[in-house]
Amino acid sequence: MTDTTTPGMVIVGAGHCGGRAAQALREAGWTGSIHLIGMERHLPYERPPLSKELLTGEKTAGACQLRSAQALIDDDVRLHTQRVSALDTTRRCITLANGQVLPYHRLLLATGGSARCLDIPGADLPEVLTLRTVDDALLLSQRLGTGRRLLVVGGGFIGLEVAASARRAGMAVTLVEGARRLLGRAVPADIAAGAQALHQAHGVDLRLGVLPTAIVPRQPGGVRVQLNDGSQVDADTVLVGIGMKPATALARTAGLTVAQGIVVDAALRTSAPEVFAAGDVAEFPGPLSGQPMRQETWFNAETQARVAAHNMVGGHEVVHQPPWFWSDQYDHQLQVCGEPAMGTHTVVRELGGGDRIAFHLDAQERLVGMSAWGLAPRCLKEVKLARLLVERRINARPADLHDLAVKLKALAAGTAVLT
Repeated sequence: MTDTTTPGMVIVGAGHCGGRAAQALREAGWTGSIHLIGMERHLPYERPPLSKELLTGEKTAGACQLRSAQALIDDDVRLHTQRVSALDTTRRCITLANGQVLPYHRLLLATGGSARCLDIPGADLPEVLTLRTVDDALLLSQRLGTGRRLLVVGGGFIGLEVAASARRAGMAVTLVEGARRLLGRAVPADIAAGAQALHQAHGVDLRLGVLPTAIVPRQPGGVRVQLNDGSQVDADTVLVGIGMKPATALARTAGLTVAQGIVVDAALRTSAPEVFAAGDVAEFPGPLSGQPMRQETWFNAETQARVAAHNMVGGHEVVHQPPWFWSDQYDHQLQVCGEPAMGTHTVVRELGGGDRIAFHLDAQERLVGMSAWGLAPRCLKEVKLARLLVERRINARPADLHDLAVKLKALAAGTAVLT
């Protein structure tokens, strides 16, 4: 039976990061109590399938779970489906919405965030959805189907993945994006162009440089979306994929330092003693640049959960691995590793068939990131090697990064012959 009176480990946020941290605490040797607190009715789960396999029915909600209910029982992790109403860093305790007070030895804030919504007339209509949780995905999946019409707002990763899933389901898809190209500043323009061409080839109607201004209901069903260029789009469903808002209110009210997220150091310690933050909500120093950043990715949730857990039991680990994420769209995959924003110029390695890797170099010709786009699995071996170059901080000559005759495997191993 989990003790609720002796200070133990308390994790606020029962998503991917929080769930993995609970597991990692036991693996690190913690034998005291662990309290995992979240608002969702589901056990901790991974988010990548929400816009793909769960949406299309290829996976069930249960298949997205990190671990089974029995595994949580075996690890003696007490799961509370409650809202945290207060955090007292002086008394070192939290208060749940039901009035229960939990003292903590150390606290992890893995509160994630919520989907951003449109601020226009009609944004609250039942046909207008967002995608952040399993229940969001299950609701959206019920509205997919041949002959139906979907309007996606947002040309980022979530919007593009949902568009691809909807096209596979036989839906007519229109995607609107306020910027003049897809994927914003996340990837170079030529890689974004590859994604744009692929979606257009699959029949997605892309409207770039336009924004919705109002959504009105239609009879006998569906909505009409008015755009700021004077055009309008009829749809059965609208999916808004314009990012997330980090859940910082609890930390801010408790007096923790908050900027774009909950501010932490490289060891994921917040400004309050014995309080850590990790995952989507944490603003941490970039491993390459040292500049503040947040990462809303599977890899970040995994790695920071383990770093936080290790340090909560007295370790001295820091976040050192460069950021990495991927996006699957149709039969193609996009990957980004490192901190491309540090780059001042880009060297492109053309792999053939439209597959390419963009290496991002800073002013001193140091490799600080890579972005890749191509047909999976054809390009994945080369992309994995490119990722290794970034992770190992290997600085190859720009000409060698471009030249297919110079093997990335040799560069990664440090055995390339330089002439």
